[in-house]
Amino acid sequence: MQHWFVDRQPVALPTWRAAMPQARVLARAQAGVAQGAGILWFRQRSGEAVADVLPAVGPASNQYFVLLCDEPDEATVLEALAAGAAGCCNSHAAPEVLQQVALVVANGGLWVGQSLLRRVMGSSARILARQPALKVDDWSALLSEREAQVARLVAGASSNKEIAGQLSISERTVKAHLTSIFEKLGLRDRLQLSLRINGLPL
Repeated sequence: MQHWFVDRQPVALPTWRAAMPQARVLARAQAGVAQGAGILWFRQRSGEAVADVLPAVGPASNQYFVLLCDEPDEATVLEALAAGAAGCCNSHAAPEVLQQVALVVANGGLWVGQSLLRRVMGSSARILARQPALKVDDWSALLSEREAQVARLVAGASSNKEIAGQLSISERTVKAHLTSIFEKLGLRDRLQLSLRINGLPL
């Protein structure tokens, strides 16, 4: 998969180069030359609107947009997703984070950042609590008892570290359970898992 970093001027941050050494860097006016399957990473500088950065036309069927924000906040993330972006993160994120974003997005998931994800997952759990009669499919029958425990904690917006502490297991074990859960339930990410468990439409 190819990567293109798009900014006002075609100059890459060192973290971008470290994350994707083979990536091309384009000026915004050149973004249309990106051809083939890949991810276009658009940088939003301080004071710029999302509409000024992301193209008016959504990505091609084999491409994804990710918004890199100098000053990210939840409103910007939501606006970016509404504009067709598959993710949003800090422009100065560590190379490892950028690689993780790329992996999630390339596999069809959304990258929204931890704070917004926890807020959305917490909201879906509260919706379910107010609607106890809501029909929920029997997802737990597909999982082991421990996987079901992990899934419920994820749906309650717990982080991997918090789940590890509550269940007295390592974070690596939590990640292994999540990988198995996603595979068994045919889901891509924590947000989809939360919606499935809470009986809300995916």
